[in-house]
Amino acid sequence: MKKLRVTVEGKAYEVLVEILDEGTQTAAPMPVAQTSVATVVAPVSAPTTAKGPAGAGDVISPLAGKLVSIDIKLGDVVTEGAQVATIEAMKMNTYIYAPKAGKVTAINITPGDGVEEGTVILKIG
Repeated sequence: MKKLRVTVEGKAYEVLVEILDEGTQTAAPMPVAQTSVATVVAPVSAPTTAKGPAGAGDVISPLAGKLVSIDIKLGDVVTEGAQVATIEAMKMNTYIYAPKAGKVTAINITPGDGVEEGTVILKIG
């Protein structure tokens, strides 16, 4: 069994997939519907979405995943390229960096929240 996260029409599910006949191939592979069985385990928390177009100081999520940490505080002054957040997707951490120098004026989500690609994580003024 393999555990996977599947997104259907914007809603994410964690599923267990049983691969039948793994490692044995015939001349013509069987369709996926006949070789795999999926069972829905539990829905994942609803991702947070961005509201409106992103501005120059907005720190945007480059991928969908779970926000692991915010590495700065509201009011901190950051330099361009400073690490400001960490997102986990598919058991890998992606570090998010400040697109410009400035003061952190807003933090829109909290660690543990799901995020979609393009979500505004925080704002730098």
